[in-house]
Amino acid sequence: MEAAPHQQKVQTQFDPQAQAYLHSRVHASGPDLARAREIVQGLPDAGEKLLLDVGCGAGHLSFALAPWVGRVVATDPLSGMLETVKNAAVDRALGNIETRRAVAEQLPFEDERFDIVATRYSAHHWENLPDALKELRRVLKRGGLFLVIDLQGDDNPLVDTHLQAMELLRDPSHIRDRSPSEWARLLAEADFAGVAHEAWPTRLDFQPWVTRMRTPARQVEVIRILQRESPAEVQSALKIEEDGSFTAMTGLWWGRG
Repeated sequence: MEAAPHQQKVQTQFDPQAQAYLHSRVHASGPDLARAREIVQGLPDAGEKLLLDVGCGAGHLSFALAPWVGRVVATDPLSGMLETVKNAAVDRALGNIETRRAVAEQLPFEDERFDIVATRYSAHHWENLPDALKELRRVLKRGGLFLVIDLQGDDNPLVDTHLQAMELLRDPSHIRDRSPSEWARLLAEADFAGVAHEAWPTRLDFQPWVTRMRTPARQVEVIRILQRESPAEVQSALKIEEDGSFTAMTGLWWGRG
């Protein structure tokens, strides 16, 4: 049987689950959202800024930042996610959010259009991350603010291999959680300047983690075997619990274009 293209895998995995992601505790809250809001609030004339949310998913970053900026354009390749964002924005009385279907590697906007470009929990699905970051840089005004939030890979290869394996078994559309050192290199190559980085532990409750992605039972069992048989260093670094829950790191990178 011919394998499906990556973008089709993303659509198959996520479009039917838009509501699950809207109500996911991990996605709807977190210190990374609070810190992103704080950074945006500190901008001069923040209320006049135009913000682009790339790979918006169910819209949590857009919802968090919309009250503090002039307008938000939320983009995603998945129509189900965009419909969820539109409806949720109405429910939240956020009239300054508009949606646009787009992939990160080919943004349908002119050069230097936005004051702020941001993305959250999306980049690990982008097929060509270097090209996508160049697109974010292209549409960002010179001196504008960028914000990148994603689950981090680990700079320890042993730990990182186990984390990436669990991610891929859970979600076949997963590409890679980039480590802090990888992000530093990629952002520099994309011509982002003055990059700052913060990170917070993110506990992933196992059952909701696999249920949200509709992970088949056989893959769930393989993940559990991988966890139980992983070296002590991996179990310690990821804080793997008896029920399979574990803790990874969410990273926030920000700076100027």
